[in-house]
Parts: sequence; structure tokens; C-alpha cells
Amino acid sequence: MEAQQEVFLTNDGLQRAVSLLEMLRTEGRAKVARYLHEAQESGDVIDNAAYEDAKNEQARLEGRIMELEQLVAKARVIDHVETDVVSLGSVVQLSTADGREYQYTIVGAFEADPGAKRISNESPVGKALLGHRAGDHVIVSTPGGVKEYTILSVR
Repeated sequence: MEAQQEVFLTNDGLQRAVSLLEMLRTEGRAKVARYLHEAQESGDVIDNAAYEDAKNEQARLEGRIMELEQLVAKARVIDHVETDVVSLGSVVQLSTADGREYQYTIVGAFEADPGAKRISNESPVGKALLGHRAGDHVIVSTPGGVKEYTILSVR
């Protein structure tokens, strides 16, 4: 049997996952049930494309609900302690050799949103930063090439 792999979430991330799960269980299932009912009402279910679509939508919804249930069951809330070492929950200020600066929050994969400057601890940059301190130089191999950062601060 496969060991359950923990999923790291902030308290906010866990609350969002639980809220989404509840919404899918209630509103999502009700919507799919209406869709199925309407498709069945429209006649023969054997060659009914709308009925097939509804059944496929139901399967996708139930799959997503199962994923979220497993995520919530495996969730370990990140209790970030202020430290000078980059860890889950850290806010890291970085600079590049050409003087550009970046600030990222290190989060678990479920909460990653690069556009919002929240990077996963499993991403190349997130993984490379873990365990380092302010002043450290970090070289990261990314799909876009090799990047070099200096850690300015960790909080």
C-alpha cells in the first residue's frame, strides 16, 4: 500500500480547499443533477449527446471532489515560524546579478500561484531556496535556463 504523502498548506489554503469542496458537494452536484435530469427528459438516453455530456460532467465533478477530499485528508498546515532559513511559508526577497529584485512566498503545490508571487516548494526555484539564508547565492536550473539569485532577506 502506498504511503500517504503529506500536502503542505497554509491555513488560508486549507480553508479555500474545504470551501471549494463544500461548494462542489452542494452546488456542483445540484447543477449536474439538474443537467442530467434535463438530458433524460429530452428523450432516449442511448443516442443522446446531452446525456453523455452530463454523465461526463458528473464523472469529472466526482473526480474533483475525491481529489479535494484526499488533499484535505493529507493536509498538514504550515505553521511558519519566523526564522532566517527559507522554509515553507517563508517570504523570500531575492536579487539577480543585473539588479532585478523578486519577492516570493514559498507554499505547497496546491497553493502555488506564480502570478501572485506564491511559488511551490516543489518548483525548481522553491526547491533550490529551501534551507538557505539571507546572503546565500543560489543557482537554479529552470526550464527557462540557469538563474542565479542572491537571497536578500527571509521572513
